[in-house]
Amino acid sequence: MTRPLRILLIDDSNMDRHLAEEVFAEYADRCTVTTASSGQAALEAMLDPDAELPDVVLLDINMPGMSGFEVLTAMKGHPRLVRIPVVMLTTSNHDQDVRQAYTLHASSYLIKSVNFQDFVAQVEGFLEFWTRARLTSWPEMTSS
Repeated sequence: MTRPLRILLIDDSNMDRHLAEEVFAEYADRCTVTTASSGQAALEAMLDPDAELPDVVLLDINMPGMSGFEVLTAMKGHPRLVRIPVVMLTTSNHDQDVRQAYTLHASSYLIKSVNFQDFVAQVEGFLEFWTRARLTSWPEMTSS
């Protein structure tokens, strides 16, 4: 049996983090979720040489301090973090934001659903895709 998918959720909204934790908890056999309330805190945690890196990052765009785009740029510019897939999770569906996310090498872009059942469906699809991708597409990432 493979280990659960390690997910890092970076979002400044307490409500959004809590909702995501509750939904992902239903899939505890398939994933573990760690959260960060700011991009700076997330980067510091991931750059700790003893930290276990996530398999995938869910990243909000609109955050105070460092925006999601700034966090994504920092991750893709750092050798320890560059290979971690980043999924932008945001309320913004503006074409400019979508283009910028992909230009900065986001792996995917999900619009936050305000409907609980739609969000659950998004989580199920997300877990299915990223679990398969991890198992078939990339070697185990180490902390170095």
